[in-house]
Amino acid sequence: MPSLLSIASTALVCLSTAIASPAKPVQTQAVDPFFYKGFDLSSLHILELGNVTYKDTAKGNATRPAEDILGDGGMNTVRLRIWVNPEPGQYDLAYTLSQAQRFSKKGYRIYLDFHFSDTWADPNKQYTPAAWTTSSVSALASDLRHYVKTTLLAFKAGGVDLSLVSLGNEIRHGMLWPTGYVDVDTSPTSARIANFTSLASLWSSARKGVDDAVKAGVKKPSVMIHIDDGWNKTLQLDWFEAFTGSGKVKTSDWDVFGFSFYPFYGTEATLENLKDTLDAVATKY
Repeated sequence: MPSLLSIASTALVCLSTAIASPAKPVQTQAVDPFFYKGFDLSSLHILELGNVTYKDTAKGNATRPAEDILGDGGMNTVRLRIWVNPEPGQYDLAYTLSQAQRFSKKGYRIYLDFHFSDTWADPNKQYTPAAWTTSSVSALASDLRHYVKTTLLAFKAGGVDLSLVSLGNEIRHGMLWPTGYVDVDTSPTSARIANFTSLASLWSSARKGVDDAVKAGVKKPSVMIHIDDGWNKTLQLDWFEAFTGSGKVKTSDWDVFGFSFYPFYGTEATLENLKDTLDAVATKY
């Protein structure tokens, strides 16, 4: 059963909900899930190159690596974004792998955030990589599957076992636009499901890329699907209904539901509403 992960700004908070199946006996000893406590440190090295330093107030204002200060405070996971073919040094494979090696050697779990773009991907923009084939959904899906596989193999070759991978970043409006664009407000439900078919096909192909890498020797990471506006229960339920209703994907294809939560985006973005969403998704799925 997929777990739930809420992403608030750069901090990660894992809210896992266990649901007992009536067909199985009640367990007498529960196993606590791993609780991700982390930060997105994708830009840390770039800041360091700009001579930014970090002072540890708990150690007499000593200058220390940021990850060491955060680790002393309980951080156990580092999130790193990866872009496909950006300007050199800006979150490409070489840069992101080097940062993963740095943090992995210090014992932190690595959470890789695939943007599937040459630049930032978020609800307002999901640009298809310039070099990828866009003549058809199947052609684009093939490029996507190959990219996921080869990227994961590169991390393995670099000595990094990934703990968690997000196949897309905040894909409420889909990814790889215009092919994978979706509108959750499409109605009726049948039309919304049809609207999600291309996205589901693309995401399924990315998921198959994970399987391809695992078959080639990569240690299987947990797979996340990541949407923003985690406080909006109606949006989330409608979104996943359309996504799974396409028949291209099923909830067992991912291990973690990821929800961005930014409380400064509006008065409805409250922890109470976020919890309501998580409870509803956990109950349904």
